[in-house]
Amino acid sequence: MEKPNTTSNVIRGCGIAILVLLLIGTIFVGFIATAFGGVVAFCFMSIIAVFWVFCIFSLSNILKLKPRLILFGSIETVLIIAFIITDTHYSREQARIRQIESEMRLPGVNQHINLQDYEPFSVGSRVVRFNDNEEITLQFTDNLPRLDGATALYPVYSAFVQAVYPSGDYSLPQRDSTDIDYRDLIVRCSTTGTAYENLIKGEVDIIFVAGISNEHNTLAQRNGIELEFTPIGRDAFVFFVNSANPVNSLTTAQIRDIYSGEITNWKELGGEDVDIFPYQREVNSGSQTAMENLMVNTPLMRPPMEDVVEYTMEAMIFQVESTHHRNRPNAIGYSFLYFTTEMASADQIKLLSLDGVAPTRENIVNGTYPQSGYFYAVTVKGSDEDNPNISAFIEWILSEQGQYLIEKTGYTPLN
Repeated sequence: MEKPNTTSNVIRGCGIAILVLLLIGTIFVGFIATAFGGVVAFCFMSIIAVFWVFCIFSLSNILKLKPRLILFGSIETVLIIAFIITDTHYSREQARIRQIESEMRLPGVNQHINLQDYEPFSVGSRVVRFNDNEEITLQFTDNLPRLDGATALYPVYSAFVQAVYPSGDYSLPQRDSTDIDYRDLIVRCSTTGTAYENLIKGEVDIIFVAGISNEHNTLAQRNGIELEFTPIGRDAFVFFVNSANPVNSLTTAQIRDIYSGEITNWKELGGEDVDIFPYQREVNSGSQTAMENLMVNTPLMRPPMEDVVEYTMEAMIFQVESTHHRNRPNAIGYSFLYFTTEMASADQIKLLSLDGVAPTRENIVNGTYPQSGYFYAVTVKGSDEDNPNISAFIEWILSEQGQYLIEKTGYTPLN
């Protein structure tokens, strides 16, 4: 009877132990590789793969394994290692993304303004109301003017609806709604640019907005539409920076130099030696039109796409507040006083004085803040012939009661 080959078994056992240690070492080195990422990780993993194949075939003679078993074992081992490393890298990346999102969600700004908070006739609405015992001098029962306007002005004209329109459902559709026929809505909030387009198309009767852009003015003329602008209140066009920025005041000339590209570093303005990131809004938005008007004859530079904030004004405030990406404390943005201080409630930014004057309601009233201006109720000339309630509504807005709602909402009334 043949005796077992003790030496062969010992060698085989040592070979298996070495194989296990190599597997553990490979996984460990793989974890290290994922910490670096990119080209470094690729080089690490290439070396590991070559080393692993070399070891497998070197030990095959010692272990006296069949080639098919060696092949299947190698493939399975490589797949296990690849899965572990990929899963680890994915987990690390997800953790990094969650950390960034946590840093982005600073406590100072509402990153999505919920307009439903200002809807008329809704429970818990923040819209301004008259006392129950006050007699409203205008009350509609039918032929309700269809309304639209800028986001920042929705709390104002929602208060008008609450006072004058009959009680009912004037709720706004959710932003992602796809099954809504907007032509059936009495009250919309489509932002400045879209509101002008809806008015020109005849889908609404009155819009509440800032001044008109050249593009929309041309669109109205092309459609044979003459627009009438009735000033109903005032607000300030303001500039803001991150609260960590040491600059507190700029001149109008310096603003023009920043947004024309003449000044590119905060050091030139008394700040730190870092680049300026001047955000802009999309063309035809209310704040972008105000910015274009401020520039007068100075060409407004064309910004990189990542420095254009589209869709919402709160997004610009959020970008200036955030500190995790591209050194955003060095950014500058613009909006309107009421939206910035009341609706967005941003406390991680600071408003800049302009020409030495702070943007306050007092300075809007006394006329010292250089970028204060009107906002308007805009109609199509002659539209009140079809619906006399349109002109009656605007007259009421200009009355003491209408101006009271403008003031209590947080804007500056005409008087």
